Amino acid sequence: MDSPSTTRATIYLDSELHRALRFKAALTRRSISELVTEAVRESLREDEEDLRSAALRAEEPTISYEAFLGKLKADGTL
Repeated sequence: MDSPSTTRATIYLDSELHRALRFKAALTRRSISELVTEAVRESLREDEEDLRSAALRAEEPTISYEAFLGKLKADGTL
């Protein structure tokens, strides 16, 4: 598993989570390291998508709370 592109890290998991992770690793015939790496990548990918969306919306014009509330009332949302 250790290759030039990996770094060893120590993490602490609660016992039940570790037990579930070991069970899933056995069922899927994958290592715990592979499962944790995949989960971390997915979490970071979600963050990246959120940040990209926020960056795109940063260019939108701002609107006051009162104006937004008035718009919601005018279109029948509130």
